[in-house]
Amino acid sequence: MWKPNRQSNRPVYLQIADLLGEKIAQGEYPPGSKLPSERKLAEQYKVNRSTVVLAYSELRSQGVIETRPGSGTLVSPFRQRSVPPTPSWQAYADSGNFLPNLPLLRRVREALEHDPGLIDFASGKLSLELVPSDEINRIIAEYRYSPHEGPDLPQGYLPLRQALADFLARYRGIQTTPDSIMVTSGSQQSLHLITQCLLSPGDAIGVESPSFFRSLSMFQSAGLRLFRLPVDDQGICPDSLRTLHRKHRIKMLFINPNFQNPTGTLLSRERRKLLLETASELRLPVVEDDPLGLTGYNGEQAFPLKSEDTASGMLYTGSFSRIAAPGLHIGWIVAPKSILSRLADARRQMDLGFSIIPQHIAAEFMSSPAFVSHLELLRQRLLYKRNLTISALERELPGIVNFNKPEGGIYLWCKLPGEINESRLLEAALQRGIAFVPGGVYGAESGYLRLAYSRPPDQDIVPGITGLADAVRAELQK
Repeated sequence: MWKPNRQSNRPVYLQIADLLGEKIAQGEYPPGSKLPSERKLAEQYKVNRSTVVLAYSELRSQGVIETRPGSGTLVSPFRQRSVPPTPSWQAYADSGNFLPNLPLLRRVREALEHDPGLIDFASGKLSLELVPSDEINRIIAEYRYSPHEGPDLPQGYLPLRQALADFLARYRGIQTTPDSIMVTSGSQQSLHLITQCLLSPGDAIGVESPSFFRSLSMFQSAGLRLFRLPVDDQGICPDSLRTLHRKHRIKMLFINPNFQNPTGTLLSRERRKLLLETASELRLPVVEDDPLGLTGYNGEQAFPLKSEDTASGMLYTGSFSRIAAPGLHIGWIVAPKSILSRLADARRQMDLGFSIIPQHIAAEFMSSPAFVSHLELLRQRLLYKRNLTISALERELPGIVNFNKPEGGIYLWCKLPGEINESRLLEAALQRGIAFVPGGVYGAESGYLRLAYSRPPDQDIVPGITGLADAVRAELQK
């Protein structure tokens, strides 16, 4: 009896689609014949019915099968019994440089894509009520495109870089010029460019543990050797940095010190000082990603380490997505001009620049009084969402879940009893309409999960935590 390979990088639903497609091609299911029901296949292969739904959807998109009201799912009557030979595309996909996402991560993504009704504690995006839509729509309505604007400059739209220089000086304590800023499509592209242009396969880098899963996957795909520095409630622990540097010749350190993803921690003053001193002594370049530094709840800004970098030993990246408008895909890098020239040349090879329109919108919004009002409202609303989430957890899972209250950002890092299996808990939560990200995808030990409370509408937070708590209790009883 065939069973899906749950250790494979290929999602289970695609394994089922491959199997059925093979059976159809071999004539086991002739053209016009009826396929088993979704429920029957789910029982046969011991998977959720939603997995079979995805498999059938994949085959429908290929024209292999069709669904008729009252008749069920049928093999397309025009499907040929023999299929002409084609390249082994899966072999190409399996041999590429980029590693596939972890199975648990793919499971979360697929669930969110196919069920928009899920309460989303996973994605980390802003909920619709937190996006300044009215102001952005006003800017769009007033925009007049001119064919004389010319192509995007290698480092990005100059008015946006000027606005970013003012923004960084006012809000982040970073004194820089437009020539030292490069616009990107977000933090992920920024880190990708830095990785591809300044490092080589086999190089050793220091990363936080736990750390953002997309960065980990990207570093591994680039062939880098990762050495981890633990993160606790005071942020990254820099004590072992000298030892790691001496033993493994660490070439670069990647950090996210302000309301870190996934733990939500803020690097303490003492550790900031130690990290800066150590990196300076070792002449170790540091890449600081700071997407959430402006979201501190106590009214005080969590300034980046870059604001204290007197030796120009740091590259600084930020993003518009987590604080204003995810759909604009605007990020930036602050770096020495020689580095930016190399990064800009590499980006030109990739995409020849990107649209001026979202850059114009971002520049106008960041320069307007509405931006200041938006940031203040954003902090208030995120604090309210955090409090709703924490109150619900304390009520539903007293003595079972542990966490530290973040003083900013959008993440709550939760510790559950170690005997809970994160894969089973994720499936149990998805069945109850709740999505979260298991801690294992961040490199954490068993029993952790990340809740991003920025995405669910306020009215969904308590029902979402109630459903998650029900899944936790059910798993504890097994």
